[in-house]
Amino acid sequence: MWIGIDDTDSPAGMCTTYIGAILVRRLARAGIRVVDARLVRLNPNVIHKTRGNAAVCIEAEGDADAAFALTCACVEELAEFDAAETNPGVVVSPIRPPPDFYYAALRDFCNVGEACAVLESVGARYQGYKNRRGLIGATAAVASDFPDRTYEVLAYRKQEMWGTPRKVDRESLFRAEEMTYPHTWDTVDRENDLVVCVPHTPDPVLFGIRGESPAWVREARSYLRSEEPACEQVYTTNQGTDAHLVPGKIGELREGRSYLVRGTVAGAPVTGPGGHVSLLLTDGDDEVRCMAYEPTKGFRDIVRALIPGDVVIAAGSYKGESLNLEKIGVSRLADAIRIRPPICPACAKRMTSAGTAKGYKCRVCGARAREPEIERLKRPIGPGWYEVPPSARRHLARPLVRGIPAWQRALCG
Repeated sequence: MWIGIDDTDSPAGMCTTYIGAILVRRLARAGIRVVDARLVRLNPNVIHKTRGNAAVCIEAEGDADAAFALTCACVEELAEFDAAETNPGVVVSPIRPPPDFYYAALRDFCNVGEACAVLESVGARYQGYKNRRGLIGATAAVASDFPDRTYEVLAYRKQEMWGTPRKVDRESLFRAEEMTYPHTWDTVDRENDLVVCVPHTPDPVLFGIRGESPAWVREARSYLRSEEPACEQVYTTNQGTDAHLVPGKIGELREGRSYLVRGTVAGAPVTGPGGHVSLLLTDGDDEVRCMAYEPTKGFRDIVRALIPGDVVIAAGSYKGESLNLEKIGVSRLADAIRIRPPICPACAKRMTSAGTAKGYKCRVCGARAREPEIERLKRPIGPGWYEVPPSARRHLARPLVRGIPAWQRALCG
């Protein structure tokens, strides 16, 4: 059976993955064998998300009625029901629904009615609370399909520590990154000297280490020194997979969806108020504005280094009529040239313009020349892929250290 839960937290506290970790232990105590626990990220652009729009799926074997009762009791005990925007959903399905609903919730938008129709079609037990919106994520979680997957070990704080400053040794986090990268990632942001894996929100999470296998995330975790956790859980996840991205065409992008689009730089990048950088791309017929916001730090310098005529692949979410960049692939660079008056061959002084369409003249000896000096400039970037730093990376965005999927390489050409 597949158990799904979602929308149990609020900005003031709690975390659906924490409830999932508690549920895993309660199911085991009840004699229900847990096969796998999944952390399922969904569309990062939905307006009702609390933080990272994550649902949980637990694959288990045992009494489905007992599992449903245990799951409902766990959610009713721990979810933030007093928060207006918290609307939990619980699902226990005897079979995994077709993945169509998962992909719709990952890349588009779904409603409660659509979720219930899927659940009814597979004979699932389900319970929605308040406006029942959590049934969307819970249904998507049990229907989730991970052709690519990563793992995260999440450590949770003891309840008496909630709301107090987290005690995680900074040096040990950088040590863990040093010893396990590239098999783990996003523990720290070395370029900007920042800790990434320790949240600042008032939820039960102490830290989370992400990587390519359960063994590697546990290896990285072994280097960490911190306050004693209440419990830890390794989740199978779709984080770091680019599962939210689909190929897109400039002029046909839809609000709240995430794309990979190919285009030509149509104008010089512009740095606006707050240090945000905008870039205009065209496909010859239509244009789209791409944005690299201040938190992307050095990535903005890559965007600033682009010039008109460069052919690029831009990845990100389309919101407010702009594509918010997560990474960019440079397919082909235009020639950067500087045109100047030539050097006089007689006296080695630079000539000046002799007037419109009259060429150039040396002020010293009077020598003339028709053609300017054309200098090809060295570009500070080359073809290839560039990404935002770990401190600005979205949960679903695939780090370059994991490689570029074949379909993205094909688009880059």
